[in-house]
Amino acid sequence: MLCATGCVERKLLVRSEPSGATVTINDVEVGRTPLEAGFTYFGQYDVKVEKEGYEPLREKRRAATPVWEYPPIDIVTMALPFTATRTAEWDFTLAPAFETTQTPEELRAGVVSRARALREQIK
Repeated sequence: MLCATGCVERKLLVRSEPSGATVTINDVEVGRTPLEAGFTYFGQYDVKVEKEGYEPLREKRRAATPVWEYPPIDIVTMALPFTATRTAEWDFTLAPAFETTQTPEELRAGVVSRARALREQIK
């Protein structure tokens, strides 16, 4: 019987520019950036990053599986007398939100005039 067994620690580090954005992973809010959280499995995650005044980001991100997590190597890893740590790092850059002072009618008129100009260009 082993007197000491190892452990695997999985960490996720999420940063954003600007910081303070709300992070939602697989429809569960996990906190604000910069944040460090534990996770259970490696694989693909649906990530949403939002901050007021910025366009929200929705992306799929991957936490790659390290070699020592594949069978039968994982059994050897669990028998080692130390903790193996894997940190997945995700960085996001948010773009400022599009703000307009135009009325809906002015926006519609602008779109129509650009469409007419494009139609004239292709004739």
